[in-house]
Amino acid sequence: MPISMAMDVAVQDTPDLAAPGRVAGNRQRIILVRHGKPAIETSPRTSHHGFRRYIDAYEEAGLDPQSAPPDELRDLVMGLDEVFTSGSKRAEDSARTLLPEADLIVDPLFKEAPLAAPRIPLIKMKVPKWAVMARLMWHAGYHPEIENYRRAKHRASEAADILVARAHKTGAAVLVAHGYFNAIIGRALRKRGFRKTGSHRARFWNAVIYEQA
Repeated sequence: MPISMAMDVAVQDTPDLAAPGRVAGNRQRIILVRHGKPAIETSPRTSHHGFRRYIDAYEEAGLDPQSAPPDELRDLVMGLDEVFTSGSKRAEDSARTLLPEADLIVDPLFKEAPLAAPRIPLIKMKVPKWAVMARLMWHAGYHPEIENYRRAKHRASEAADILVARAHKTGAAVLVAHGYFNAIIGRALRKRGFRKTGSHRARFWNAVIYEQA
């Protein structure tokens, strides 16, 4: 699991790429999109001190100017006039790039589930390995001064409610945010009866569709 999934997580299955404005009948559609590639090296080798600094730098990084959403994703969200995002620079830049004419709805409720750097001295690893270790430890209860998994799940449930309300009103909602937290939101949507098309995978501009008749 690279940092793109663990720190912040490309559809493996092929989704229905009909634009939201053409959703048939009364179906509600929610599209969870992972941001594009941040303007930062994603796999340097570093110590746990360096990884802690990297987490901060990753949070401050905007979108790499060379990272553009694929045409299939542009087609998928065509016609939407609002896009939700977390407010992190990489996510906000990605939302504006994907839907430049849409109104941006910024809400920190959609921010990524946090990580804390494991205190393991005398070891150097590439950032993706540190990120996987940190995420596993987070699930195991290592969350010094950061949000824990239980609170993240609760936040994801609140985020899902916002997206469901928007989809109920207009037929479709799109969120451009973060891979790992998108996956947690997705589980909340499944509990609400939404059917998933696609998979939450470690790829920039990942898109997973949730639909409910």
